[in-house]
Amino acid sequence: MGMIPTLVFDIETIPDAQGLRTLLDVPTDTSDEDVVNLALHQRRQKNGTDFLPLYQHRICAISCALRQGDDFRIWTLGDKDASEAEIIQRFYDGIEKYTPQIISWNGSGFDLPVLHYRGLIHGINASRYWDMGEDDKEFKWNNYLSRYHMRHLDLMEVMAMYNGRANAPLDSLAKLCGFPGKLGMDGSQVWDAFKEGKLTEIRDYCETDVANTHLVYLRFQLMRGQLTKDAYAREIALVRETLTGYQGEHWDAFLTAWQ
Repeated sequence: MGMIPTLVFDIETIPDAQGLRTLLDVPTDTSDEDVVNLALHQRRQKNGTDFLPLYQHRICAISCALRQGDDFRIWTLGDKDASEAEIIQRFYDGIEKYTPQIISWNGSGFDLPVLHYRGLIHGINASRYWDMGEDDKEFKWNNYLSRYHMRHLDLMEVMAMYNGRANAPLDSLAKLCGFPGKLGMDGSQVWDAFKEGKLTEIRDYCETDVANTHLVYLRFQLMRGQLTKDAYAREIALVRETLTGYQGEHWDAFLTAWQ
């Protein structure tokens, strides 16, 4: 796979009830659910959609797939009780440690801006990520923030030639490539799942998204000629073998769907 570690990442978010409480100026004893319902209602009235602006999202899970040396692993940052600040700091600490190529599906349009806003709000240190050549000369020409550099590869944007009308959903594309695609839930169901205390399910869902993205990325590397047919087959086998070794119903379901 070359020398540079790759880190595929995905976030799941819920409405930021605490932040919305501040912004909407509601009585302090208003429940989270009521605050969020008010915000969603106002958003629908104004925009015809209840998708909140990115700075009003709170991150409840970040999952990663790290391919480094001979190793491949998928995990979710922090434990179930970890604060939002902790999981965001862990994400940026990973970038600090490995300086990986980071890979996403729609990361430029969603995950990274949300991480920027939430990092700002929590006072996170992300110095390596934000380096544009001040600390490391190399980063002047290839950094995480420039759309046309490969240090962050937003697969969705690259495949669509940065043309929003050409975007494809990860789920569909993964399935068309013969990979499992989404299992169990999708992003629109995360808030309801969170209210029901299903954080484990949300974290599991995020991990399967990352697995799909990594598999699509491998196919992209095959198409680019960065992986030979044999190397691609070895990478696919490594993913399968790794996931087979993992506990968890979501991985059983993923492997069953991936025939």
